[in-house]
Parts: sequence; C-alpha cells; structure tokens
Amino acid sequence: MTLTLRENNIQRLPRGTFDVLIIGGGINGAVAAAALAGKGARVALIDQRDFAGFTSQHSSNLAWGGIKYLESHDYRLVRKLCLSRNRLIRSYPSRVREIRFLATIEKGFRYAPWFLWLGTWVYWLFGNGFTRTPRLLGRGRINAEEAVVDTRCARGGFEYSDAYLHDNDSRFVFQFIRSAMDRGCIAANYVEALGARREDGQWITDARDVRSGATLEIRSRVLINAAGPFVDELNTRTGEHTTHHHVFSKGIHLIVPRITPNVRILTFFADDGRLFFVIPMGMRTCIGTTDTRVADPHTGVTDEDRDFVLDNINKRLSLDKPLDRGDIIAERCGVRPLVVKKQAEGQARDWMQLSRKHAVDVDREHAHLSIFGGKLTDCVNVGDEVSEQVAGLGVHLAHPHYHWYGEPHPSVREEYMHQATLMGLDDYTAAESIEPLSGRLWRRYDKDAFQLLDEIREDPRQAEVLIKGTDYTRCEIRLARRREMIVTLEDFLRRRSKIAQVVRHDDIRHADGLMEACEILFGDQARDRYHEYFAATGAST
Repeated sequence: MTLTLRENNIQRLPRGTFDVLIIGGGINGAVAAAALAGKGARVALIDQRDFAGFTSQHSSNLAWGGIKYLESHDYRLVRKLCLSRNRLIRSYPSRVREIRFLATIEKGFRYAPWFLWLGTWVYWLFGNGFTRTPRLLGRGRINAEEAVVDTRCARGGFEYSDAYLHDNDSRFVFQFIRSAMDRGCIAANYVEALGARREDGQWITDARDVRSGATLEIRSRVLINAAGPFVDELNTRTGEHTTHHHVFSKGIHLIVPRITPNVRILTFFADDGRLFFVIPMGMRTCIGTTDTRVADPHTGVTDEDRDFVLDNINKRLSLDKPLDRGDIIAERCGVRPLVVKKQAEGQARDWMQLSRKHAVDVDREHAHLSIFGGKLTDCVNVGDEVSEQVAGLGVHLAHPHYHWYGEPHPSVREEYMHQATLMGLDDYTAAESIEPLSGRLWRRYDKDAFQLLDEIREDPRQAEVLIKGTDYTRCEIRLARRREMIVTLEDFLRRRSKIAQVVRHDDIRHADGLMEACEILFGDQARDRYHEYFAATGAST
C-alpha cells in the first residue's frame, strides 16, 4: 500500500538527528521551519493538531501595522509592523493586498475626526509612504461612498490603508509549511509532543501519533517551542524557565451575508472603546472582534459574545433588517497569546495596553528557544530572528542569505497566466466566485498551479467546481490529497479552504459533490471521515 505524505514523514521522524525540531505548526512554527529549511538546516516540525489548527485559524485576516498602538506611544512597534506589512504586500502580491479602512467617528468620542486623521498621516509616514494617502471624510462623503453606514450620530471620519489576507489565515500559514517541506523539512500534523529531555548534547522528544496512537522518539540538536498559547505548558513539561510568559485575550468574529459590495474595511469604535471591523470575505462579511481576558486558551463563543457583536454592528449600520443570530453563517473564536515579562505576584499590569509583539527566549546552555506572542503581520521577522538565534547556537546554515519567503518571480506568474489564457481557463469561473479561476489558482498554489493546468489539459472536467456552492475545483482537491497532508474533513473545509467559514453547515452537509471530494481525499475511508466531521461539528453553526 502506498503511504500518504504524512505517513511517510512520520516514519522519517525517528531516523537520525535533526538540526532543529519545532513543536507547533501555527504561524510562528511555520515561518521558523520555512526560514531554517530554506537556509539549509535539517528541520522537523510536529503539531498535536492540524497545522494552524488553533490560534492561527482565528485571526481577523489582517496584515496591519498596529495603528492603535500610536495611542499608547509604542512608536517603535508601529514602525516595525508597518515595514513588515509593506514587505508582505511586496512579497505576496496575490495573497496580501492593500485595502482601505473607512473609519467613522461618533459624536462624543474622545478624539475629533481631524485629530485622528492627522494620526493616520503619522502612520503613513511610519510606513515610508508605501500605501495610498489618508483622506478626511465628512458625513456626506461617507454616505456617498458607503450608504450602509449610519451617520446620524457621526461627526465624520477618515480613510487610510493597511492590508488583508485574500484567503484565510490558516491557508497562509500552511503555505509556509508547504514551502518548508519543499526545502527538505519533515513535517507532520496530529503528532503530539509528550515531553523532551536533554541527553549527551541532544534533545530527545517523546511524541505520539494522535491518529494511530503509535509512539516515537525524535532527536534534535536544538528544540524550538512554537506551541502558541501552549508554550508555557510545554516549557513546564521540559523543565525550561523563561523570562516571558503568556496572558490571553479572547476574540470572536461572526461571518454573515455580504453587507456591502465595496472591497473596503469599515471601522468603528465599539461600545467598550475597542476597534471594531466589518471585513470583506468574498461573498460574505466578517464582523468583530471582542477583547475579553481569559485564563484558559480553550474558549468558545457565548450568547453574550454574539449579542455584543450584533448590537454593535446594528447600532452603526443602516440595514434593511438588523442582523440577528439567524444571519450567522459561521463563527471564529480564538485567543490572542499576549507576551508579558514574568512579574512578582500581585504586580499590576495595564491589560488594555498589551500589544501583539513577539519575544524569543533563548536558553543557550540547553539549545532551546521559546517563541512568545506575535501576529501574522510580523511573521517574516520571526523567521529571520529564529534563524539568527539557531545559527548562534552552533547550527550551520549553509545558505544564510537565502530569500526564503515570497511568491515566485513575476516572470513565473506571467508564464502561468499566459498558459491559462491560451487554455481559456477563466471560462470555467464558478458562479459562486467573484474572481477568475486563473488568479484564484495562482494565489492558492503559485508554482504548483502549473500542475493543475496540466491536469485540466488532459481532462477539462478537472476545472469544474466539484463541491456545489463553493469555488473549489476537482483538480484542486486531487492536489490537496497529494500535497496538503489532509487527515480529517475539517482540515480541508476549515483550514486548507475556507468553505466552512462561508457556507452554512447544513448546506455543506447536503452539497452535491461533497462525497466525491471525500473519496478523492480519503479513499475507502471517505464515509468515516464524512461522519466523523458532522458528528463532531453538529448540525448547525
């Protein structure tokens, strides 16, 4: 029997000694793996869930410079994040795109619109003028450009630029994992680290295949803890003592039918004073977020959360019918791991001023790194910083200046688009999509999209949408089986794609073509994976 990519990688994990083992396949672990593998290290990565299966699948899908940190005078962080955002836009032109934010300011707010508008110019300058310039808007202009905004209680507003992920955040993370594997990294999802010990100058990590129950040992010279909100827990198991640790903020988003056809983000200040967004998501809209301090990273959406988001949006938009719980198509709920220095018991912290900065704690004696905090915007910096620290621990990086991130050279995309045009590929564009098929395939798979063109040439049916009500084609699902390490149906519906975020649960269950997709992905286990998913997720949102 032919082994799957995951099964093959698990068999390779106990063989030999890796330069680096990374525990955690969220954004921090993914970029660490991509950077180190690209620079020549022998790297392994494991995650007890799917890649991007926890915090990294619950973001706002924004790559932004942290304009809100201007108020807390954290100018160095804002400058760093703005430059990181610019780098992502340049490096991933099809995945990370500039988008306008239209902010409406209500009467009685602590700052006047003109004052905040001046702040956006400072923000623009911090980003070296990379984006379009800000605009000051009166109520009339807001009404003319976004009639959905209720301006009756508004003083005015302003518009400025940041960036957003065109696809979902977990897809963006997986693309780093895939890049790392293309450069020799041995990665496996659903492999849990049970503990690690240091012996004879090496780390020996005890691990377990969550799906089969089989145990294995993984040897490495360096151990990197990139377990996101579970970094502290894992360090306790390995006996590591760090300068930093995490506190948690819960954030939720609700996905509802599309509120406005305009591709811009509407920004308000919610009743609690925090930024509140209306974010385009193709044919849907994502609204949120909350900011609730929690002690445990395992969280869920409560009725109070739903009512907070719905109440705040209904107060600020002029809709034909106010949104209610029946409009909710899907939900996102996760924790933000906020990094703080360990302090004496009882020492006060200003909770509302904590930022999304990252910190890397290094134990040089034991060759151990812990990555705390962070956000998608800063991911390339994390990869570079981790590479420098690993090199400082004695791991030889044969290609230290290798450019490990970014889409292929524009000439590669031009050749792909030329071939797609000659094939008439966009004639297959799905009714459910607002984007041509050629651009969509490139954004999701870049150079691997050439494989899809080959399949479509051989069999034009491969360009047809397989799961009705989505924009995913038959050839994409075949590629996902070969290269994307999909173990459960949720891996595909929620993370490699965003189907579960934009299509109602019951509509997915009854979608024509879903069972055929399961058969492609899972073979003779198709029905088991189908029933496993719907038994776990229930019949409704």
